[in-house]
Amino acid sequence: MILSLALASQLLAQPSGGTTGLLRYPDIHGRSVVFTYAGDLWTAESDGGEARRLTTHPGYEYLPKFSPDGHWIAFSAEYDGNMDVYVVRAQGGEPKRLTFHPLSDRVAGWTRDGRVLFRSKRRCHSAQGLDGLFTVGVEGGMPEELPLPSSGPASFSPDGKKIAYNRVAGEGRFWKRYRGGTQAYVSIFDLQTHAYDEVPHGDAGDLFPMWYRGAIYFVSDRDGVMNLYRFDVVTRAVRQLTKGREYDIKWPSLASDGSPRIVYECGGLLYRFDVEKETAELLAIHVSTDAPQTRPAVVKVDKLINVLGLSPSGARALIGARGEIFTVPAKKGEIRNLTNSSGVRELWPSWSPDGRWVAYASDRTGEYELYVRPQQGGEERRLTTLGPGFRSGLAWSPDSSRILFADSSLSLFHVDAQGGTPVLVDRSAYGPIEGYDWSPDGRWIVYARPGANQLHQLFVHSVVQAKSFPVTNGMTDDTSPVFDRGGTYLYFLSRRTLVSAISRRASTSTIRWASI
Repeated sequence: MILSLALASQLLAQPSGGTTGLLRYPDIHGRSVVFTYAGDLWTAESDGGEARRLTTHPGYEYLPKFSPDGHWIAFSAEYDGNMDVYVVRAQGGEPKRLTFHPLSDRVAGWTRDGRVLFRSKRRCHSAQGLDGLFTVGVEGGMPEELPLPSSGPASFSPDGKKIAYNRVAGEGRFWKRYRGGTQAYVSIFDLQTHAYDEVPHGDAGDLFPMWYRGAIYFVSDRDGVMNLYRFDVVTRAVRQLTKGREYDIKWPSLASDGSPRIVYECGGLLYRFDVEKETAELLAIHVSTDAPQTRPAVVKVDKLINVLGLSPSGARALIGARGEIFTVPAKKGEIRNLTNSSGVRELWPSWSPDGRWVAYASDRTGEYELYVRPQQGGEERRLTTLGPGFRSGLAWSPDSSRILFADSSLSLFHVDAQGGTPVLVDRSAYGPIEGYDWSPDGRWIVYARPGANQLHQLFVHSVVQAKSFPVTNGMTDDTSPVFDRGGTYLYFLSRRTLVSAISRRASTSTIRWASI
């Protein structure tokens, strides 16, 4: 069966003044900037203006870097099915492939003598699978490895004798304000004497070192947001240069022509920072493109189904696909698109036991809240107003009066199907509460909560008393609990076969039951 969905979405931001948003990975040389937009490389004047496309391949092209003489742009691309290093003339033309290893090669910059600097996990002795740093000539040939144990973003000193780099690369992490043991900081290595030093740091993230004259510039979230900082290599003083509070500075790049300019991405827009004046200026760049993926289109979603369920009678199926919710007849009848909301995403649909309602989570307000809608179609009713967070895993009570759901705050709630204030069942400190079930009479909730030992413990919660009671001792990993039809027993999965192995994959899951 093929379902059709009319979709009209606007993916590409267009801030006021005609400046195009979602520009990434900028670099600057002379009067030109290069950047990635919609997976292709573009160039524009360094003062802003209309952009010109450099590449058109369906694969992804990113991390462009001008050569010191400005004649070439090195970048990483998927032209031949793998992420490799290429160069193209700054004015455009046919890209030339420089690396041929099956692992990804990502451009990091250029050496002073005009070799492309890139990162790769290609060496077999790389500690913990971290990147090594390599160079390759514009003419191609065998890459040469730098004598570093590992490296992320890097920058050479003006004389080329030293290199500032991140030993651990954290620029691609999707979480923020990390303060753990693999935090990134700026290291300094003398390529001649092999002497090692570090930019003074705490537990904040220091990324993207850029060496200009007697200072190393970098971004750090020392004040809670990624801002630009300056480290004086003589006095060893560290000073904050920007004071942004809303968005992080991302992918900063120092001009390869030796001029005192840094370009960076912030909030999807590009900025130019004057190192000497210590001022930042927005680059008002406009990209004119056909943007085919933003056009309204009819999309086949039969292969994009992510949720399947049945109505209580089995007469219809409940399907979630590509952010819309459908009900489909088992034999004959119409396919109903219950939500039909272009630009809004609905997830986790669940049919009420009495067959009257379908509950789901929707980001209509900008955050995922819970809604219900008549199964035959009609107006939706909002159930929660919790604000920021992600709600998932909806489960109806047997009498269709309440709905259980999980929250990204590691909490488990239930809410009245008519609306009202959600009631907190429990909150975890160590991971999401993912497995839960109602008792047949709706008076009890069973759930598996992770503990400090990374094992799940079973609890039952009295809806009447608003109190939880442990069922298992937390010394075995017990998950996926369900009540039997009579409400007397719990069935659950448990890992109770212990073996001397680090991986939990070596343990065995067995179905257990417990009397309540």
